[in-house]
Amino acid sequence: MTDWNAAVIDEFRANGGKVGGQFEGAPILLLHTYGAKTGEERVHPVMYQETDGGLAVFASKAGADTNPAWFHNLLAHPDAKIEIGPESYSVHARVADPEQRNRIWSEQKRRFPGFAEYEQMTSRTIPVVILERTG
Repeated sequence: MTDWNAAVIDEFRANGGKVGGQFEGAPILLLHTYGAKTGEERVHPVMYQETDGGLAVFASKAGADTNPAWFHNLLAHPDAKIEIGPESYSVHARVADPEQRNRIWSEQKRRFPGFAEYEQMTSRTIPVVILERTG
């Protein structure tokens, strides 16, 4: 996964935030988190959805039965950074409340049906995280 992420990150940065392959045309950002235990910076390419007051990202982990590491990192260190297109800025992360999550998650599944498939592959509720700009 690390090599795959690195290739997506390189392509994103080389093309002003655009990537091809399975993500062609999808809204992608680079999420910088800090390790829950190590504090080391990590970068994760993730799909996002614009929402009232911020951006939503989805801890789907392609339908795995565990949340992605970046989700745990954000719970421990909610102040993060994103790259979106050629822009970079600071954000504060919070888990969407149930009503907000359901509304945003339903829209994400409508726009990108693969997320509905991820939901069917796992028994966990896939978290929706709101990133609110702070800088």
